Parts: sequence; structure tokens; C-alpha cells
Amino acid sequence: MNLAHLAAEAETRGKPVRAGLIGAGKFGSMFLSQVPAIAGLTVSAIADLDPDRARGACREVGWDEDRIGRTALVESGKTLAARDDVDVVIEATGNPRAGIAHAQAAIASGKHVVMVNVEADVLVGPTLAKEAEAAGVVYSMAYGDQPALVSEMVDWARATGFHVTAAGKGTKYLPAFHAVTPDDVWSHYGLTPEEAKAAGMNPQMFNSFLDGTKSAIEMAAIANACGLDVPSEGLGFPPCGVDHLAHVLRPRELGGLMEGRGMVETVSSLERDGRPVFRDLRWGVYVVLEAPNDYAAACFRQYGLPTDDTGRFAAMYKPFHLIGLELSISVLSAALRGEPTGQAREMRGTVASVAKRDLKVGEMLDGEGGYTVWGKALPIAQAGAALPIGLAHGIRLTRDVAAGEVLGLGDVDLADDPVVSMYRDAIAAA
Repeated sequence: MNLAHLAAEAETRGKPVRAGLIGAGKFGSMFLSQVPAIAGLTVSAIADLDPDRARGACREVGWDEDRIGRTALVESGKTLAARDDVDVVIEATGNPRAGIAHAQAAIASGKHVVMVNVEADVLVGPTLAKEAEAAGVVYSMAYGDQPALVSEMVDWARATGFHVTAAGKGTKYLPAFHAVTPDDVWSHYGLTPEEAKAAGMNPQMFNSFLDGTKSAIEMAAIANACGLDVPSEGLGFPPCGVDHLAHVLRPRELGGLMEGRGMVETVSSLERDGRPVFRDLRWGVYVVLEAPNDYAAACFRQYGLPTDDTGRFAAMYKPFHLIGLELSISVLSAALRGEPTGQAREMRGTVASVAKRDLKVGEMLDGEGGYTVWGKALPIAQAGAALPIGLAHGIRLTRDVAAGEVLGLGDVDLADDPVVSMYRDAIAAA
């Protein structure tokens, strides 16, 4: 409750928190837009493969030339991580291999890490968190992104004595979306390819949100941070509005859709026939609570919480998230409190690569949101041998794979990949 006060005190002392941003894309730009308005926070360096793009991003979000001139612009994330004028490294590239390398470089240099790169976190987050702890620094999820917001809600629920039955987010989903490719993604967003190109929108990135991959990544990350379970058959994406969360996301034994208590799930803003769900949660996050006793259940009703018909399950939700506009919460929390805003703690789930179509030996996989595979969240116990979506980019198949089949680590040529070794070690420790 006093984070802004701590930041203001740091400003008064002449010791503002100095952030270094790796990746000046949309998420990073949203963060940059807020920095001039936050006392006690500054960005001392930005790393991007195209420094001119980073400079342009700063101008686009309203930075004046003086502020831009006082900010170091470099090409290398590892170079940024080693700088003496950086306290917190923000990894926002979206590339899992790069993200892991940058996080390890930052930790080795004694810097806190805010991992916007959920793709990297879901691969080896618990390993990076342990490395950070050993180095005396913080490894944190990125506040504003849905996994950190859900982690906060789960922590709130447990700290107030409620049992967490389900937690997750909303999205736009239909089963057919799993087969969508970057060629036909824009029709689902109501855009023409020309309009999307003019707006600088990346079709593969936006397709990862549509084809279910991004939801799988985020739900696995939440499971790993909160000790929750991933559904054994993958996410069900049930259509559900905010008024029915407690009814739909309670255990099957009580008439709900969840196979057990303490699970992650993503709800759809579309009915299966394509009609919009009433009061959908497309942009938000939720947690479903179970009352620990009759008295608490009675309080649910007395204070207006939406409950199921038993009165024992209630839902709390946040209808929107502001993504990079909220990222400073993580940066300031790491530097001023020494606390993460959500952190991977154990490998509970992974995101397996599933063939979008029949694939032939020798074909090159193109990863998240592409033409060849989509990501399916699965429990680590049953999917540890699957090829994680974070490794399914720029590698060749060594056998034919049928549409809908889960790819295995042995189905691709990974050679001597150190990230694969880290991933295997992480799941072995689960």
C-alpha cells in the first residue's frame, strides 16, 4: 500500500530506481510511457536489436529529447545487464532463448529481473528464481500481465483464508482457432491485412493469442507460480461470463466443469456457436473461492458476492489489465521491497507443441503463433517428454507428425542445446 511513498522517498534521497529495458516493443513502450510520471523511477538504458526503433518508441510515447539523450541505447541485452547504472533488468523480448540468457546475465551481475517474457518463464522459471535467490536478487513476474495479476489474486485469497478452486483469465476462443495461421488471423480481429500492416501489427504474435498458445503459456506460468494444477486434457476454454464463474468453475462432483480443486483455466468470451458471452471476461482475470466454513459462506451472500447455488463458492475478478502501463509495480517492488510480484516456484505444467496440420520429416517448425504448431497446456507429469512450444522454433522434424498430435523432444533435431538441458533439469526436479 505504500509503494509510491517508498519510490518518492528514493527520489528525495537522490537514489531513484534505475531500470534497464530489453526490448522496446509494445509492452516495453507502454512501460516507457508511464516512467516520466513516476517519482523515484528512471530508465537508464534500453537495449534493442534496432536502437533507432527504440529511439522512435521513446518519441512515440512522449519522451522529450533531453530524456532520450540521457538514456543509453544499446543493441545487446547482455551489455545492458552488466551496466553499473541499472538496478532492475526488464526482459521484454518475447524470445525464450534470449530471455533466459538475459536473465542469467542480469542475475550474474547482481541485478533484479522482471520477466515480461512468459515464454522463457514457463520453460525454466523455477531454475531462474533459484539462481536469483542464491545471488541475493529478485526474479519476478511482470505486473500488468495476467499471470502476475492472477498470482496476486491467489495470494490474496489464501492470505485471507479462502480455498482457491480455480484461477485464470478470459480470452476469445473457439476450437477452430487452433488451426488458424498468420495468413488468416486478421479476419478474426475484424481487420484487413493492409490495416494491420499499417498499424505495425505482427500477425504471428497476434495469432499466438488467437490459436490458444498464449493462454496455455500464461496458465502454465500461473500453475508454476501458485502451486495450481493444469487440467489433464488441457485447457477447456468454457464459455463463461463473470456472473457464472463460481457455478461453472467449481468441481465436477458439484456440477461444475473442473476435474478438481485448485486448478487453472481460461474462460471464453464466445459461446461455441460464436455468439458473444453475456458480461464476458475477455480482458480480465479471476479467482474462484471456496468458503472454509458456513459463517464465511453466509458473508458471501450478505456482501453481494456472485456465488454458485450452494452459496459456498464465490468469484472475484478484475475486468481489465493494463499490461505494460502497470509494469512499474514489479520494478519498484523488486528494488524497494525485495519482493517479486509473482514468481515461478515449481514445474506444475508445461506447454506442449501440437501439430496444426500434417507435418513431414525435414520441415522447419516456426514456433508460437506460426503455421506449424500450437501450444497446449498439460500437467508436467504427463507431458515432460513433449516438445515445449518455447523450443519449437527454427528446428527440423525428424519424423512425420499427424495433425493434432503432440510432438516429443525426440521428434526434432535439438543437437546439444543448453536450454533443453535446463528444461530437462527443471522438470526432473518437479
